Amino acid sequence: MRILRIVGTFIAAALVAAVLLFVAGALIPRSFFAQTAPPPLAGRTVLLLSNPIHTDIAFPADPDVMARLSILNGENFQLTDPRIAWVVVGWGGRSFYLETPTWAELKFMPLMRGLTLDRSTMHVEPIGVVNTDQPGIERLTVGPEAFEAMLAHMLGSFRLNDEGKAIMIEGAGYGLNDRFFEANGYFTALLGCNTWTGAVLRAGGLRTGAWNPLPQSLVWSLKRYNNATGDQISPLGFSASNP
Repeated sequence: MRILRIVGTFIAAALVAAVLLFVAGALIPRSFFAQTAPPPLAGRTVLLLSNPIHTDIAFPADPDVMARLSILNGENFQLTDPRIAWVVVGWGGRSFYLETPTWAELKFMPLMRGLTLDRSTMHVEPIGVVNTDQPGIERLTVGPEAFEAMLAHMLGSFRLNDEGKAIMIEGAGYGLNDRFFEANGYFTALLGCNTWTGAVLRAGGLRTGAWNPLPQSLVWSLKRYNNATGDQISPLGFSASNP
């Protein structure tokens, strides 16, 4: 019985520590000090897409963006359809991403790799016009320099071949239009898809919580530490701060 009490106390202490760390991660802003520069006069918009466990970023299919994303084009994937309005990009654990297209297909090993350590992968899906007023979508407005910094940070997550092209994972995708690519870095439960999203947002001058492993805390901290008007969020000013 004594051993059970010790184990129970340890588990309870670990749970309390995890909750405190989660709360502190959302309440402590990064960067710590608000920027004082005036917001840029000309803004560009990206979308933050979230569900209960995952976040993606959607970049507009503007000519300059599509030119930069040409590193993704290959024999079986071309971002050339004129109906494309946004390109949705996310980073995540390879096993969980590739082997769990729906919750009904959840398996033990992909889950365990996601909770411990796994190789990472990028998911890309071009989409058409979307209603940005629906739940789970936040419109984020930043200046041209900030937009470029976000785009560059996102592109830097793709692993490239010797020809400078993104490396597609053959036969991997949820449907006809999306594709998976090799990514830089390793995935863990502590540094996962939502912390990657937060780093991209911070590259664009947006402030987030210091650590946001879940979408809910990331979205909450965005609204708390940035100017929010309606469903649009913009930084208090822009400086090329490191994520």
